[in-house]
Amino acid sequence: MLTQYHFSFSTSGRGIINITDQVAEFVAQANVTTGLCHVFLHHTSASLIVCENADELVQRDLEAFMVRLVPDGDPLYQHTDEGPDDMPSHVRTVLTQSFLMIPITDGKMALGRWQGIYLWEHRLRSHHRKLTVTVVG
Repeated sequence: MLTQYHFSFSTSGRGIINITDQVAEFVAQANVTTGLCHVFLHHTSASLIVCENADELVQRDLEAFMVRLVPDGDPLYQHTDEGPDDMPSHVRTVLTQSFLMIPITDGKMALGRWQGIYLWEHRLRSHHRKLTVTVVG
């Protein structure tokens, strides 16, 4: 059995957004006991991560690390069509990922106790983001 869902939303700019509940809702709708959930992000300047869901300082620290690793406005970059965060956003996406694969066990995503699914917006300003969730079981 294969079921596919699409959803989208607007971000408020750079930051990490918990999307675990939206994805879990699609898994529940698919009515799959054992299988896989594939989440795909249709963009090159945002990414998907599995991250700790208990302490928001983890997300803040990840962002601080990424700012240090891939700073905006670095003169190294030639691709700056959309501003100083344009190429750094693409680099951040390549360093992370644009899809996730999560096992489904007993009808639910088999995430660890402290894990959540997050969209990481790398652009400074708001963007509309589209995702596809495919459930196979």
